[in-house]
Amino acid sequence: MSSTDQSFFDKERDRLTAEIASGFEEMLSSSNVLNRKLEEVLGMTREYETIASLWQTFHELMRGQKVEAEQDRMVGLPGTGSHHVSQPKPQT
Repeated sequence: MSSTDQSFFDKERDRLTAEIASGFEEMLSSSNVLNRKLEEVLGMTREYETIASLWQTFHELMRGQKVEAEQDRMVGLPGTGSHHVSQPKPQT
């Protein structure tokens, strides 16, 4: 039997092998696309963590200033309108 005189089985085996190989190449390509997308998502997540950390620091700073301002108001600073001079109680 010569190489040009293949049986139906041999032709079908070659066709299926080529189809499987093509399927694997397509799957590999899709897997690579998926990996790139996952890397992009992870990169974006890291960027959001950086931004969230920045806003958290800003929030804590502003909250700290608010607490300091409330403490200053309680004590009363001259010239701020919150300073009250206590007057002695009248003796009876």
